[in-house]
Amino acid sequence: MVLKRITFRLLLPAIAGAALGFFALALAVQDEPIIAPALLSVFSPGLKLAELLAPAKHESLGSTFGGFLRIALGVNMAFYFGILALVAYLVDRRRSR
Repeated sequence: MVLKRITFRLLLPAIAGAALGFFALALAVQDEPIIAPALLSVFSPGLKLAELLAPAKHESLGSTFGGFLRIALGVNMAFYFGILALVAYLVDRRRSR
């Protein structure tokens, strides 16, 4: 019972958050010129944060792009994990009543 609850609250949101974060970044990069920056920051916060942090380095292009992707994916995955973990917690709480 406890293992099922931990899986539902942590593991599933982590996997789904990783996938959603990756796809949100892909859509944000593709549609960046079309979508307003405020809306872009709402559904892909990692992109804007990576744009602020990655150009500060003066290294090779591959290193800079790798750092950009690590920051953007990490922030997006954490963002969507937080949202999905909260939803899982609320569903589990409602189900246990």
